[in-house]
Amino acid sequence: MAEADEKQALRRYLQNVREVLLWKLAGLCDYHIRRPMTPTGTNLLGLVKHCAWAECGYFGQVMDRPFAGDEELDWDDGADMYATAAESREQVTEFYQRVWAHSDATIQELPLDTRGTVPWWPQERRNPTLHAVLLHVIQETARHAGHADIIRESIDGAVGLREGVSNMPSDADTAAWKKHYDKLEQIARSTR
Repeated sequence: MAEADEKQALRRYLQNVREVLLWKLAGLCDYHIRRPMTPTGTNLLGLVKHCAWAECGYFGQVMDRPFAGDEELDWDDGADMYATAAESREQVTEFYQRVWAHSDATIQELPLDTRGTVPWWPQERRNPTLHAVLLHVIQETARHAGHADIIRESIDGAVGLREGVSNMPSDADTAAWKKHYDKLEQIARSTR
């Protein structure tokens, strides 16, 4: 596969999971997108902000192509995992989309074998290629999109791969899901 084709394929996978992550916010009020849904505070808008910061770091700082404004990000206090009261949904999602443009330009302009420096990785892996960084960011974003799937289902029962694609059995209705849930609960209880 030619490098341009490989970049295009990898970028397509990255863009898909980016869009899935943002789609999980659709139709929810500010409370629900900010609501901590785990003991560690995981929430939908925080996942979006975290993925924005991750891309900013990996395709900016790591590849020596700083994102304008990244010097204002406080990388040390976990602030990437939640939106402050002063940060609106629009601000976080627009920031993420600006980061996409910067990341996409980095992917487009640098060869896949370009080496970067990840200061927070172990020494033996500290200088990955753009190709490895791209795979890492796809994996990281997909992981958090999966978290968002579960959080969204926990909030309002909404499920799906992306808009218009539920990726769920088409014949399953509420009663069928209840029956399936009850079956799994019974299996779990029987193995205690």
